Amino acid sequence: MLTSVQLRLRRRKRVRSRLKRKSNGQPRLSVFRSNKNIYVQVIDDASGETLVAASSLDKELRPALKGGWGKEAASAVGKLVAERASAKGLTEVVFDRGSYLYHGRVKALADAAREGGLKF
Repeated sequence: MLTSVQLRLRRRKRVRSRLKRKSNGQPRLSVFRSNKNIYVQVIDDASGETLVAASSLDKELRPALKGGWGKEAASAVGKLVAERASAKGLTEVVFDRGSYLYHGRVKALADAAREGGLKF
């Protein structure tokens, strides 16, 4: 019997393997969600570099947010990462939800990033 951690890691591996086949060299927008905060990175897998990063702990967002959790914080992080990516000239990425369902905070982040100009 597999533990919940093993199942989560298996799900993350399955999602990322599908993304790498379909990405055609595009950067990957990777989401990490903890109980208190949400983090997002735009990663170039070919070179192994993080191109852009944002989180609910950023100094720009902390005063405006009531807390680092919730859909409001996720939306703010999505807009911030879209602004930073467009400043670097990135417009198209592939969305890596990791082992999380496309629901709630993850969906709010994705919608805000789309509104900010990222295409995926």
